Amino acid sequence: MAKYVMVIDLHKCAGCGACVISCKNENNVQEGFYWGHYTHKTVGKFPNVNYEFIPTLCNHCDNAPCVEVCPVGAMHKDEDGTGMVLHDPDKCIGCKRCQKADPYGVINFNKEKAHPFWRDNEKIIPKVTSSGKEVTKAVGEIPPYYNPARANTTDRDKTYDGVRRKGVVEKCLLCDHRVKEGLKPYCVTACPADARVIGNLDDNNSEANKLLKKYKSFRLKESLGTEPRVYYIRDFNSQK
Repeated sequence: MAKYVMVIDLHKCAGCGACVISCKNENNVQEGFYWGHYTHKTVGKFPNVNYEFIPTLCNHCDNAPCVEVCPVGAMHKDEDGTGMVLHDPDKCIGCKRCQKADPYGVINFNKEKAHPFWRDNEKIIPKVTSSGKEVTKAVGEIPPYYNPARANTTDRDKTYDGVRRKGVVEKCLLCDHRVKEGLKPYCVTACPADARVIGNLDDNNSEANKLLKKYKSFRLKESLGTEPRVYYIRDFNSQK
């Protein structure tokens, strides 16, 4: 079984947010939910100021707390090929135990039916702009940017619901539907600075492995023992 990891080069990351936007586009992620996001902070006083921008996503931990607490096996490790943390919406009972156990805050719960904007009759500017419902009717899909590649199939270890249903959780799946076809996650492809690299940690020739051997790395909340699979290299503050 491959051990897929993601390496994020903070010296290359421009903080543009393309990873966040591309993730929403590829996976039909609704407003207010973020499978891929970021943290940022400014430390110090002018002129001695450090600005920190760290892209975030599900860490697909080896010792994933969300998997351990799921009572029905909906949140699970992909044992057949990648080792990523996946989710089966058909098994999910909406208990939110995974969300409470998640130390990274990357799991969202669908309390209502997804994408309410595209069913709304309200117009931002009456008699000038169209409502979300009118756009949906013209396009024929909810949401209008629906991606059939993320649609639901009988292969639960490959894909997910195209549009998440009410009463289940959702999170980054590291674009499993792309990775299993030999493609890169869309956030990796969309990054204009090539700051993201995905690869098999067990493959000595993978680019991810080479970067981790070349540079000092860190992972978020390593002290918790979750063994996250997202690595950050070349932190500006540490000058590594």
